[in-house]
Amino acid sequence: MTNNAANNHATTNPPNISPEALALLGGGKIAYVKSIRSEDVSSMFPQAPALQPGMQLFALHAADGTPMMLTDSREAAVASAWSQELETVSVH
Repeated sequence: MTNNAANNHATTNPPNISPEALALLGGGKIAYVKSIRSEDVSSMFPQAPALQPGMQLFALHAADGTPMMLTDSREAAVASAWSQELETVSVH
């Protein structure tokens, strides 16, 4: 008998979770770090000054996707999360 459980994930749809529900995950104590290009900064951080194109930056986001912080290193973003007592999770 073959176990098809491993193949089932390909046919299922990901859950549809609202931003409000995401914000409540982990009691508001979860955040994620996302790598972004400098060209995309103005859409997330309108108050940020113009940046040189082609730079890789890191944004700290609340669980609901709200951008919280921008930095040039992943480590600084994670440290900022920890200083705010937020746990960072990996997203792909």
